[in-house]
Amino acid sequence: MGLRSFFDRIEPQFTKGGKYEKYFPIYEMVESFLYTPKAVTTVAPHARSYIDMKRIMTYVVIATIPCILWGMYNVGLQTNSAIAEFGASGWRAWIIDTFGIGFNAANPLANILHGALYFLPIYIVTLVAGGIFEVIFATVRGHEVNEGFLVTSMLYALIMPASTPLWQVALGIIFGVVIGKEVFGGTGKNFLNPALTGRAFLYFAYPAQMSGDTIWTPVDGFSGATALSIGASDGYAALPERGIEWSDAFFGLMQGSIGETSTLACLIGLAFLLITKIANWRLVVGCLVGMIAFSSLLNLIGSDSNPMFAMPWYWHLVVGGYAFGLAFMVTEPVSASHTNMGRYIYGALIGFMVVMIRVINPAFPEGMMLAILFGNVFAPLIDYFVVQANIKRRAKRNV
Repeated sequence: MGLRSFFDRIEPQFTKGGKYEKYFPIYEMVESFLYTPKAVTTVAPHARSYIDMKRIMTYVVIATIPCILWGMYNVGLQTNSAIAEFGASGWRAWIIDTFGIGFNAANPLANILHGALYFLPIYIVTLVAGGIFEVIFATVRGHEVNEGFLVTSMLYALIMPASTPLWQVALGIIFGVVIGKEVFGGTGKNFLNPALTGRAFLYFAYPAQMSGDTIWTPVDGFSGATALSIGASDGYAALPERGIEWSDAFFGLMQGSIGETSTLACLIGLAFLLITKIANWRLVVGCLVGMIAFSSLLNLIGSDSNPMFAMPWYWHLVVGGYAFGLAFMVTEPVSASHTNMGRYIYGALIGFMVVMIRVINPAFPEGMMLAILFGNVFAPLIDYFVVQANIKRRAKRNV
């Protein structure tokens, strides 16, 4: 008996009237993960499309692969480089010694394997903790377990510092799933990005583990400033003096969250999403224009007391979480604007806000997370005014 036949045989037990009816969301989650959903429209209007929710979410996960691979390599590189000076301890060091992997920062395989020992536990905890609450809400409501959580879990894991305690990882994703999505009705009804909601909760609840110079490389005693913190204190011109060239920031050879350091990896993922039409290019254009225009304006204004005024747009592009946010968060279709003109405005608002937070607000050297959440809040209002403007314009045309 094949697996498909097995699912067909037990399905009546989980459908309406079956013995395990209330557990249908769990059955559907497993079945739809292994096989393409067979649901079709039964009444007019009928739509034919090769795109379904599973395919969309699969494409987004595929787009994150460059960030995953480079993130593991860079975490391993930074950690192995620091271990050469400060030494290693803990269960990860035991595994590396036991299997003879070594801590050689010049060995790409050693870097990737060491980085995987940080990324995989974070991702597994994210899947388990967030998945449990996703299934609980789906079961209680009698809804399907949506594939959107696979994307949320992946993005959330990639925006975590490698040193984040696993209990905080679990707490953050639970908050993001419940408060950022489920309380509003689940996937498709949330107006906040769940992954960023969970990250923002941890940022404000546990700032010592989410910011500063000691969290990015998980080696006791090591302290390394991020490019944004260096720019905020000494100006972007000091970055090469501190060992961070523009090319290092572009390729991702610097401190940062696991998946956010490499602009190149983010742009590869963004290109894939644009080619497959999962991401809307208007959101990308709006965010780039907003960032470039406002940062250029601040360059012209200048400041004697704030060195961040001088940071040009091409540095804003490659430092912090801007590129990752642009590729995977700004383009997230549920929490973004849905009108074409609204997408330009929404993207431009985020681009403007990230520069304003980075430059003018000294308390937050990184601004992409807060800028996107701010844009999420205003997206429905932007669409409302765009629709109203269209109605008034057509009304005048038909007078």
